Amino acid sequence: MLMRLLRPLPALAGAAIMFVTLDISAAERPDSFADQAEALSPAVVNISTTTIVNDGPSADMPQFPPGSPFEDFFRNFGDDNRQRRASSLGSGFIIDDAGIVVTNFHVIENAEEITVTLADETTFVAEVLGQDQKTDIAVLKIDPGDTQLTAVPFGDSDNLRVGDWVLAIGNPFGLGGTVTAGIVSARGRDIGNGPYDDFIQTDASINRGNSGGPLFNLDGEVIGINTAIFSQSGGSVGIGFAISSNLAKRVTQQLAEYGTTRRGWLGVFIQEVTPEIAESLGLDEAGGALVSSVNDKSPAKAAGLEPGDVITSFDGKKIDKMRDLPRIVAETDIGATVDVELVRNGSEMTVQVTLGELEKAELVGLIGEGEQETGSAESFDKLGFAVEDLTAALAEEYGLDPETRGVIVTEVVEGGPAFAKGLEVGNIIKRFGQRRVEDAADLAKSVAETQEAGRAGVLLLVESDGRERFIQIGFAKE
Repeated sequence: MLMRLLRPLPALAGAAIMFVTLDISAAERPDSFADQAEALSPAVVNISTTTIVNDGPSADMPQFPPGSPFEDFFRNFGDDNRQRRASSLGSGFIIDDAGIVVTNFHVIENAEEITVTLADETTFVAEVLGQDQKTDIAVLKIDPGDTQLTAVPFGDSDNLRVGDWVLAIGNPFGLGGTVTAGIVSARGRDIGNGPYDDFIQTDASINRGNSGGPLFNLDGEVIGINTAIFSQSGGSVGIGFAISSNLAKRVTQQLAEYGTTRRGWLGVFIQEVTPEIAESLGLDEAGGALVSSVNDKSPAKAAGLEPGDVITSFDGKKIDKMRDLPRIVAETDIGATVDVELVRNGSEMTVQVTLGELEKAELVGLIGEGEQETGSAESFDKLGFAVEDLTAALAEEYGLDPETRGVIVTEVVEGGPAFAKGLEVGNIIKRFGQRRVEDAADLAKSVAETQEAGRAGVLLLVESDGRERFIQIGFAKE
């Protein structure tokens, strides 16, 4: 049986009317999810945790000055460092019948005790094998003994399409064993949860207590871990988010095997390529990741990457947006040598990078006196700022390292183009587009050439408080 959907498109008077026709098989629209719910529910667990909370001095107790005769009495009457046991509930799912359970990091964060309860009410005490705050994933271990556990596999979230049916099973509000259905509303959502956001959005009802539970496709595969909701009331409003299975699968494997993550490390700071920046760099479209600085001891530095490079592909995977790069790099094997495609000074090129390990880099922290010098100064009226060559005297005046050299911003016109883009007095200009700025005169020459070429503005790499970023400043109109 086929269902035909007819949707008239807007048409002008007298024009032929066109229709969009979709043929949808009834097999793709099940009358019931009962078979899936019955088969999958035994693999979904409820997770309860107990945490010791230190409340400190009671707010209800009167406060007395030191030495008061009442101080000791009330200290004995009320504990200055009161502790209480707080409980919370969440969900999880079994991925190995040996007792490996996956949930959210925030479900078990700081827990003193973790209890896992199966669908048949059997309970187990769980230990934490590993946890990763950056992706909000934790892996637990229970000892099933003679209990036969049901495990579920991860699916391929890259095969998901917006509109696909999905099931969420979990423990909302402590009710346990609750099944809800919906569709994939969107993919690749960035909700500001961390550097590797790749969330599936769904309208399947997800509430408090669903955190850590699975999002299934109709084949019974886990294609997401339910993690967050968008709601002003705290209840489901049809906007829930699940960590994509392709991200979760790699993290859970590492946590189960090593107790920690092992992510690839490139060693660059990056920023979005805006349409203005793309125009300044002569790019056809705004895309990729713009390198603003390179760690001196990083794989990127060894491979020859430079500030101003626009990375367009990494290991054969296209970088559409800046946030794609950290996730793809993190998912790449440590020690792998990969091709990085980039644009530098308008030319496309490929370099090879051998990746380091992010966790090791984090562990080791990778990340003439009195001489008077004179330097040139330049003012850019149409941009709204002025600069000078950075001398030792100016470095001392602005509280900078005396050895610092370059071009320093000495004036920003309030209300001008540079002011609007956040340029500040004391900022150091390191590059013009992708070219290194040698001195104020060099900068002035580059600005003049850009104006003569009819460009809308300039792209500058600016250092402020030890951090570098590109900003695009448009020329003021006549």
